[in-house]
Amino acid sequence: MKIKIGPYTSWFGPYQLAEFLCFWAKKEKDEYGVPRKPIWVHNFGEWLAHGSVEPEPKVGEISSWSRDRHMTWLYKFLIWIHSKQKRTIKVHIDRWDTWGMDHTLSYIVLPMLKQLQENKHGAPYVELEDVPKELHGKKLTKKQKDQGEVDDKHFERWDWVLGEMIFAFDSKVNDGWEDQFESGESDIQWVKLENGMSQMIDGPNHTKVYDWEGRKVYEARIQNGFRLFGKYFQNLWD
Repeated sequence: MKIKIGPYTSWFGPYQLAEFLCFWAKKEKDEYGVPRKPIWVHNFGEWLAHGSVEPEPKVGEISSWSRDRHMTWLYKFLIWIHSKQKRTIKVHIDRWDTWGMDHTLSYIVLPMLKQLQENKHGAPYVELEDVPKELHGKKLTKKQKDQGEVDDKHFERWDWVLGEMIFAFDSKVNDGWEDQFESGESDIQWVKLENGMSQMIDGPNHTKVYDWEGRKVYEARIQNGFRLFGKYFQNLWD
């Protein structure tokens, strides 16, 4: 298998052009504390895009963003350039990649899940039935829910779910996880019976034992990790 997926194409429009041309303008913190270019740079970008600068709408007025505005030839040209940009996506599959497709994909999914868990900047809604009770968090009031607030365990739940996915795929990649549930030495002997058949029996040095219950619990956790991967597949973005 050979895979090459390049970065997403970047949008470079009139406002980005304005910031580029006004490179000397220092950023200033806005009302939310986010560093941004001065408002006059934004107005310059608006002029490049629409040929005019409209004042901020008053309370109750319709914003210019919600209706069509004139587009300058420059704006249309930048849109045309962006439409010609294509993201590099090349995927070559060999015959043996599907002999054990679940195993093959695990080598790709596992490092991606680890990177997402390490670099994530938010969390989706996780149903309480999918996490341990200690991660259910405090109940929110109706007012808090209406305001979009999240409970104190919101982000921990997503981190736990990602951890269970990682556990499942890590177990798939590392085939020897079953070995931890075996101990002792194997001494198997074959005894010939009167009917000519042979019977397998434990020899005098046989001490091999299996923790079937422990293995059952471990395997159930693996299956649950794969279930969570399928359920929250469309939330795997940042």
